[in-house]
Amino acid sequence: MGLTEWAYALSESLLAEPLPRRWSHSLGVAKRARALGPILGDDAELLEVAAVLHDIGYSPAIATTGFHPLDGARFLRDQEGADERVIRLVAHHSCALLEAEERGLRSELESEFELERPELVDALLFCDMTTTPNGGHTTPAERLDEIVQRYGPDTIVGRFIQRAAPEIHAAAQRVEDRLAHA
Repeated sequence: MGLTEWAYALSESLLAEPLPRRWSHSLGVAKRARALGPILGDDAELLEVAAVLHDIGYSPAIATTGFHPLDGARFLRDQEGADERVIRLVAHHSCALLEAEERGLRSELESEFELERPELVDALLFCDMTTTPNGGHTTPAERLDEIVQRYGPDTIVGRFIQRAAPEIHAAAQRVEDRLAHA
């Protein structure tokens, strides 16, 4: 089984039954990642793999801290022996350091997992923040609004996503600029 097939099978096994909407979102994020192939070159498969795996930390089967980037990355490292770059992308997807800070887990995330190359971090963030919870296409602004509405502005996730909004918009713009020049 190749890397991509393994990633889809693993993500499906962890998300499809207990969290079907999260599974649909992950499939949509992976579809967006495939569309970025022209600007990713040799890293296209890596991004698609990270995209389909990025939310596995929500799975009740592996969630331990309640912070899905950390739980997913630890599982990929400790149980699956996954590619280090995939693990780093999952650990740091979509401004995870800011949410980790809100949760008092920033030092753990930083000490356990290095950041991946910025253009790949941007690309995964773009894919996540332009995909609805059901796997459809959206804009970063609409996605941010949806997250705040779903969680509430004064929750951990609501506070984090509002703090992260400028970086999310900037990263999305960087990806769009790269696509326009490809």
